[in-house]
Amino acid sequence: MSNQTIEKSPSLSHDIQKLIHSARDRAVRAVDFERVVLYWNIGKRIVEEIQKGEDRAEYGKQLVRNLSQELEPLYGSGYSYRQLYLFVQFFKVFPIVNALRSQLSWTQYKLLIRIDSEDKREFYTHESVKNNWSSRELERQINASLYERLLLSNDKKSVLEVAKAEKLPQKADEIIKDPMVLEFLGLEQKSSYYEKDLEQAIISNLQDFLLELGNGFSFVARQKRIHIDGDDFFVDLVFYNRLLQCFVIFEIKTHKLTHQDVGQLQMYVNYYDRVEKKDFENPTVGVLLCADKNDTVVKYTLPEDNKTILASKYQLYLPTEKELVKELHRELEDIERQ
Repeated sequence: MSNQTIEKSPSLSHDIQKLIHSARDRAVRAVDFERVVLYWNIGKRIVEEIQKGEDRAEYGKQLVRNLSQELEPLYGSGYSYRQLYLFVQFFKVFPIVNALRSQLSWTQYKLLIRIDSEDKREFYTHESVKNNWSSRELERQINASLYERLLLSNDKKSVLEVAKAEKLPQKADEIIKDPMVLEFLGLEQKSSYYEKDLEQAIISNLQDFLLELGNGFSFVARQKRIHIDGDDFFVDLVFYNRLLQCFVIFEIKTHKLTHQDVGQLQMYVNYYDRVEKKDFENPTVGVLLCADKNDTVVKYTLPEDNKTILASKYQLYLPTEKELVKELHRELEDIERQ
């Protein structure tokens, strides 16, 4: 009997490993979602019992307290008084069990429960599912006030439609945030930075930067060289957005925005439109990511019908609630004066 030589198949081993990891991930998600449904049902049952009492508020507190004293010794701290009340709140906030999303973990639902606004909660729910956010990333986006920052430049209906994928974004300012919060770069607060330092920090944290940018972005190039009539120019960052179906060029400016900066970016956008863009693609979008911007300079440097050049101020720290409220009030005052 002849010996046969069996050749190794790296692709076979790789494919089977992918199947194993995929099955494990599905199993973990299935178990976690069963826990989510269990907590929802517990909350529902408690609410039904509370509704039988005359003084529901006081009756409810005592009922949950007695229940925790029975369940916690049997099942641990996951059934403490505080946790049981969280289940009640969970049911009240998400009253339809069929509307629960199996892609979301209990940790993510705990973050969503804390959000008072129904529209805001719905926005983060859809964004989490659509972008496959982890609980850590969901918490970061909530703390970074993603919803509020989008509302500063978009109407609520449009933001929610884009988030729920009911509508594709039609304009760049429906996607590009202003300001952008780049606290994940880990840069110390300084009076000034070199542009190359900020650019390098973004490249080193590219995944987080893509999450901050939002839907549909993919990285294309850094310091993209373009040759124009014997001169070389270098574009800081180039991305592509599949929802807008266009290139998105970023120029980083660590100083206050000038009309020369706007003109430089306009040249890069024109180059991409005339050389790189395909016929089926939409016009290139240029974004000036700057430490300090002047909307009036942008307005008077560009044509009145400009839709492709945007300025976005970056922040190296998360805004406080006080800062956010102040900014919202300022925006409302500007609207009233118009």
